[in-house]
Order: sequence, then structure tokens, then C-alpha cells
Amino acid sequence: MKIGLDVGSTTIKAVVLDDNEKLVYSRYERHFSRIAQKSVELISDIKNKFQNCAFSLAITGSAGMGMAEYSGVDFIQEVYASKVAAEKNIPDADVIIELGGEDAKIIFLGQSMEARMNGTCAGGTGAFIDQMAVLLDVPTDDMDSLAEKHERIYTIASRCGVFAKSDIQPLLNQGAQKSDIAASIFYAVVNQTIGGLAQGRPVEGKVVYLGGPLTFMPQLRKAFDETLKLKGICPENSLYYVALGAAYCAKENTDTDLVLQKLSHYVSVSEWSTLEPLFENEQQYAAFAKRHSKADVKYGNLENYSGRAYIGIDAGSTTIKAVVMGENREILHSVYMPNSGNPVPVMKEFLIELYEKKPDINIASACVTGYGEDIIKNAFHVDYGLVETMAHFTAAKFFMPDVEFIIDIGGQDMKCFKIKNGVIDNIYLNEACSSGCGSFLQTFASTLGYDTEEFSKMGLYSKKAVDLGSRCTVFMNSSVKQAQKDGAGTGDISAGLSASIVKNAIYKVIRPSSIDELGKKIVVQGGTFLNDAVLRAFEKELGVNVVRPVIAGLMGAYGCAIYSQNNAGKNSHSSILGLDALKSFSHSVKNVNCGLCPNNCRLTVNTFGDGGKYIGGNRCERPVTKRASTDELNIYRFKQERLKALLPVKGTRGTIGLPLGLNMYEMAFFWHSFFTALGFEVILSPLSDRSIFLRGQATIPSDTVCFPAKMLHGHIKYLMEKGVDTIFYPCMSFNFDEDLGDNNYNCPVVAYYPEIIAANMKMENGVRLINDYVGVHKRHDFPKKLTAILSKYYDGIKYNDVKKASDAAFKSHDRYLDDVRAKGDEIIKKAVSSGKHIIVLAGRPYHVDPEINHGIDTLLESMGLAVISEDVLSGKLSRFHVNVLNQWTYHSRLYAAAKYTAGKKNMDLVQLVSFGCGLDAITTDEVRSITENAGKIYTQIKIDEITNLGTVKVRLRSLLTALRQQEVKK
Repeated sequence: MKIGLDVGSTTIKAVVLDDNEKLVYSRYERHFSRIAQKSVELISDIKNKFQNCAFSLAITGSAGMGMAEYSGVDFIQEVYASKVAAEKNIPDADVIIELGGEDAKIIFLGQSMEARMNGTCAGGTGAFIDQMAVLLDVPTDDMDSLAEKHERIYTIASRCGVFAKSDIQPLLNQGAQKSDIAASIFYAVVNQTIGGLAQGRPVEGKVVYLGGPLTFMPQLRKAFDETLKLKGICPENSLYYVALGAAYCAKENTDTDLVLQKLSHYVSVSEWSTLEPLFENEQQYAAFAKRHSKADVKYGNLENYSGRAYIGIDAGSTTIKAVVMGENREILHSVYMPNSGNPVPVMKEFLIELYEKKPDINIASACVTGYGEDIIKNAFHVDYGLVETMAHFTAAKFFMPDVEFIIDIGGQDMKCFKIKNGVIDNIYLNEACSSGCGSFLQTFASTLGYDTEEFSKMGLYSKKAVDLGSRCTVFMNSSVKQAQKDGAGTGDISAGLSASIVKNAIYKVIRPSSIDELGKKIVVQGGTFLNDAVLRAFEKELGVNVVRPVIAGLMGAYGCAIYSQNNAGKNSHSSILGLDALKSFSHSVKNVNCGLCPNNCRLTVNTFGDGGKYIGGNRCERPVTKRASTDELNIYRFKQERLKALLPVKGTRGTIGLPLGLNMYEMAFFWHSFFTALGFEVILSPLSDRSIFLRGQATIPSDTVCFPAKMLHGHIKYLMEKGVDTIFYPCMSFNFDEDLGDNNYNCPVVAYYPEIIAANMKMENGVRLINDYVGVHKRHDFPKKLTAILSKYYDGIKYNDVKKASDAAFKSHDRYLDDVRAKGDEIIKKAVSSGKHIIVLAGRPYHVDPEINHGIDTLLESMGLAVISEDVLSGKLSRFHVNVLNQWTYHSRLYAAAKYTAGKKNMDLVQLVSFGCGLDAITTDEVRSITENAGKIYTQIKIDEITNLGTVKVRLRSLLTALRQQEVKK
């Protein structure tokens, strides 16, 4: 008989084949990192079931190589094993898609076989789905049945679990249905697999689905089918295909008794890097605990209290914290509870319990902060909403009036702010990734079978803490499991994870040029810092003793209570719902499409019993205010309308498509005029939406390129589907010379992405792509060059016609820039006359696209700010000295805008940065230097295909509050 043993990252599978290679035994179990023990158990079970039989054994799987070598058994590489099994059972298969616990593979079969596998990230695998199920508070086995009932799909990040959490938690807080989120998670897995692994190679033909997630979850298979536009198959015994492949390859007779003997003593011989112990002994820990116990507050008795009370609520990403505070800032009552994905019923329960404990309580005012601020404020008529940074700053000042630096680590949020002269001077937020936050530790604790508090205590006295570095949660899954396999104890892993949280906070979010930059007077807060191991690791990393209030987990709520007291009048009474209203309180949720603009946002409408409403899912304020965003004080809206006005004009030479991507958002005016003047009908792809991105996703060859470049594939696909004759998208090493820098290059992605398109996108329906090299920087040579290029593709192209078209194109480009600057000046004038603050929302031409900027311009506008862009200001300055090689046109504009803004009291700069832009580190440092040297607040927002707008809103509200603080201070 032949035994195939597949030892994966989370499960172990065993099969037995008889003399005719017929499957006679199969078993599938999770191994919980006890791979040798489980292997011994399975082989022993096989021996008992098939006594007096001879065996040949082969081992495969991501965790099987060391075991195979140690026990003297053949190891079969898992991709090869999958191929062997597929060729044996499904000889006409073209592609295998296999998802495991932490492994994902696409195997292209046929003559040019190729395997694409995930590297160190487990995003989009079984572990990812497990983490999402924990977040939804449902068993993993129920995810499929939930997804089957879905009505809509949300856009959710798939790159890794904590990115996705940052998208899912606000949806839950807004009242989104778990069934919709479960289905959305499956589509996120599909997007990650196709976008991250296929990378431009088409998935077509007969597709085979393998692995646990695809076997047990028909809705996941359906999501793949719909995205790939095909019908894949999940064969019988799909769970065991890799093990079957190993069994087919097993040739040599195996002494199973010897294998069992060796495996029972198997221990990995590798060593892991270790860290210093957090505490050497119990006496050191006792001194540490005593020092931190001094930062405490007074407590009062709620039932006996007779004065005015103030309520502070922190509706966080995973928990709700609430404080009832007395006149002397004593805590009368407090709660710290999980929100179970919906803060409304939890808050209702808290208030009812409060009224029942103290029926005659006199609530003077109430304030709420956090992820769920808007929905709680609307549902329960809370008096004030306060941005999280100010809530935590208010609380920190109570414990240390001269605090210099505050760091708050919550479930999925990390907020750090520098205080200078009593005013928030700089704000650091985790904007797209939650690694290093409380859920990071909570996830690992639950995976290993412990609650968070018990798990963290296990690491306090570890002598061999595992050095896990500062990495993303899902990246770290493999490191933790490897450490377990190598013999690391649970305490060693706990201590290592606590240190990793601290390193993520310092080196991935704050990123100081030196530790001294943070100052010596530091307050730490947030539920994560209630963990003594994390706190100790933080102090050791900084070399500073910090202050952690005893109520570290309640600081947001306590700050809100203080704010309530500071803003309540002497005879005020809170508008928060009373007991009678709460008893009849109801909350219903429905999903509708907005329809008030082309974005057609899918809204989550929360309706409360008293007729109140809260709308979530909107990318602008129009569904709430019914007021359309206009270009009156928003240059981005003006630019979008100008692009929409570039309509096709019937011509005699056929159709040419211009893809609206990267530099084309500005160059469109040039090329539209050029080709229209030459007699072509010019068709421009539209402003982006999610469907445009998904159109081209399968052709994207790199997962790390910036989102605007990824989006371009969808625009090319759109034009092909439109049936244009030709798509014109040229390579352009140089941009227009605006005399602002040392040179006028386009960034390498903008300059040469047409080459990527040509290499990775198959032109369909007879469409041809013109991607020759052109240079608009040499105006005199341009007509001659374009005549030569176009003559290769079209007959009858004459130099004189091209010359006239070129003149029209250059005039059109100049006119567009003039119009933008004139409109910008008009916005500045109106803002000044109405006393509005002006935000320079600076970036690249592609940031005008609402799918790329995620509506941040309209968000700023809804906050009462005027919005202009960097090109409005760049023409107001001539070349000036900067501390970098200033050779990129768009960067030169940024530096000029920053310089101009630095000299204006009524302007501040917010820079949009796209993840994957390798040049932005240089730009960021120089723009920061220009603005901060002038005493200006500098804010940068990183955006990707998925950006957590809740976090963006916190940053923008914090900026606005800081600006107002500065004005008051002055």
C-alpha cells in the first residue's frame, strides 16, 4: 500500500492507496502545530487498520520537509504533488487554484507549466477567513451559509487580515448585515488570489478548485466563478489531492516502525533569535506595578451620589467604554465591553442598567468619541461628539498637565500625538494596517486557546522570548508557528508578540528620526497598554519610564466625560435618552442606493424608534444634507467636470481611445485636442469606479505597484469593450518643463507603464495599442516625431496637419492649466471673504479621480473647508532651492505649493500619497521640512485601493481641531 502524508501549515491529511491505486483511507485534522505528534497518530492508525501490509510512504506539505528528512522518508514538493494528482484524475485540467490554511497557489498546467504561490503573507487563505469569522463572532463553518443570504457586496481589503478588519469594523458599527460582509470577505479572497498570484496570466479553461476553504465553502467557489466568468470544478476528494499526489509518488518500501520511532523523537534543530527578559524576577515586576499604580483616579459611589453627573463614551472598533463621572472628576460607574460588531444594543443595555441603578441621576451632559461616534450620537441623542485625539489628549492632561507625547493603542487604532506648548503639534495614526494593535495580540491568544490577559501574563518572565521583529499580523502567523515547531514555549511567544506590538508602533507608525524626538514626558493609554508585558516592552524599547493611568483602557471615555463637564452650562441637562425612551427604543437597518450622483453609493440607513436616522456608507455628505458638492469651493469637483466635458466628436479617421489613468488625467486635454484636430473620434474612458478596477484586475502583473497604475488596466479593458479602433497610451520619459526644478521627468511608473500594458494585456476585438515614446517637452520637435509615429499605423498622415493639431493641443493644455489656476484663485478669494480655512489637497493628477482619492476632497468640503490643489499654487513661484534633487515635475509642484502655503496663515497642506510610490519618501521629507520649518501643521494621508475612511476622517478632524487650537493659543 501507498501512504501520502500532507503536513500543511494548519492541517494534516493522510491517504492510503491499495495495489490498484484506489483510495481506501483518508483523514483530515488540524494539527495545532503538533505536527510530529499528529503524524505519529495518523501513521499508527493506518498500521492498525491495515495490519500485515507493506507500505511505501511519501511526505509533502509546507511543514513536512524537516520531518521527511529526519525520518528518512521521500519528500515530494507540494506543487508537484498537486500536478501529479490532477494529471492522474483530471488529465484535461488547465489551471489549479488551491487555498490552504496559510498557503495559496495557482498552478498553470499544460506545456508551459508554472506555479504561483504566496510568499510570507497569508492574506486570502484559510487563516484569513478564520480571522474574519472571529471578527464577525460566528463559527468559520457558518461563513458559507451566511454568505449565501447576501444582498450586496462591500469593498474589503484582502491583502491581509488586519487591513480587512479596518474595513469590516466600521461596516459593523454602521449596521451592515453580517451576511453581506461574509460574502464580501469571500470576494476579497478571490481578489487577493487573482490579483496577487495570477499577476497578468489569464486564468481560463478547465479550472480545478482544491484545498479546505474551496472544498467546504461553495459560496467561495461561486465568487471565483463569477469573477473569472467560468465554471470551475471541485473534484471528489479535493481535500486530499496533495496527499494523493504524494502517495502516487511513493515508490520505496518503508519501515513504518522505524519512521514512527524517529518521528516520536522529532524536534526541529533550528534556533530562534531571542530578546532580553521583560522582568528578571517577581521583585522587579512588583516595583514596576507599584510605580504605575500611582496614576489613579478617585472613585465614588453611584447609588449615594447626589450631584450632577457627566457621561463619557468611547465607541471603539472592537469595544465600548463608558464612564459616569461626578463633579470632582471621580468615577461613579464605568464599563468596558466588547461591541459584538454593533455598538447600539450594547449602549442601550449600559444606559438602562445605569438608570436602574440610579433612577434619579442628574445627567448634565454626555459626549461620545470613537469609530461608532456618529451612530451612537444619533441613536441616543448624545450632546457632543469629540474627535478621538482630543478625547485622549484631554484625559492625558488630567494625569500629566505638561505631557509631551501621547500614544494610545486600541483594538485596531493607534493614535500618537506630539504636544508642543500645550497644543497638538503632530498626529500619527495607523491609516491602513492594524498590525501592532490590540486585536493583533487578541487574535494570537485565541488561536492558541487562551484569553488575552492570561496569554500576556505568560510572557512576563520568559527567558527566551522569540524575536518576531515588527511585521504584519498575518505575516507573523508563519513565524509564530515555526517558533512553536522549533520548541518555543507559549510564554516565549507571548513575550515576543508584546515586543513586536511596541516595535510596530514605534517604527511603523511613529517612525521617529530618533527616540529622543518623542520626549521624556509620555502618557500611554488604550486597552492594549493594560497589558503589563506590552507596557514593559515599550519602556525598555524607549529607555524611559512612562505614565500609564490605571484607567488606561477608559481614557477616551474619561476624556469625553471631562469635555462634557467643561462644556456644560450651570443648569444644563443632557439630551441623552431617558429610561422610558430606552424601553421603547428600536433600531432597524436597511440598505439602499443613494442615486444622488454617479457614485451611486450603497448606503446603510439606520432608523431609530423616535424617527431619528443615521446613514453610513456614503462617500460624501449629500445623502445627509441633500446638498450636492459643487466646484464653488472645491477645485477637484471643477477638474472632474472639465474631464467629463471631453466628449467625442465624429471624425473621418476612426476612433481612438484614451485611457484615463496616471498622467492622462492632465494630458487628456492635450491628446483630445490633438486627435480631434486630426480627424479622429476621441473616446475617453470615464472617471473610475470599483467595476473599472475589477475589469482589469486579472492582468495586473505586480501587487506592489501603486493603485493608480493598477487602475489603468481597467481603463484599457473598458476601451477594448467599447470597440475603439486604437488605444493611444504613449511612453513619456519627460513632462512639460514648468521651470520649477532641476529637470522635468515623469516618475518611472508614469513614464513607462505603457510597456507593462503592452506586455501583459492582450488586445482584443482587433484593437491595437500605440505605446511609442513621445516627448511633449520639446515643442519644436513634437510634430515631426508624431508624424513619423502615426504614419506607421495610418495612411495619409501629413506633417502640416500634425503641426496644426500640435498647436491646438499645446494651446488646450495651457488653457486647462490657466483655467485651473483661475478657478483656484476664485476659490481662495471666496474663502478669504467668507472666513473659511483653505486646505491645499496636494498630490498627482490622478488624485482627482474619486475612486483613487476616495472622496477626501468632499469630506474636507463637508467640514467647512475650501479645497484647492497643488497646481493652483505652483505657478505663483519661480524655481527655489530645495534639499533634494528636484527632477520630477509633479514633485516640483508639491514643493512650490508647500513653500507658498508655508507663508499663508489661512492655508495648510494635506498631501495625498499612494501606497507603492517609491519616490514619495523623498517628497514627504522635503514637503515636511518646508511646512514644519514655517511652523505649519503637515498632514499626509496614504491611500490605496482600500482606504479606511473612518481613520482618514479622524485625521482630518484632528487637523481641523489642531488648527483651531493654534488660533486660540495665539
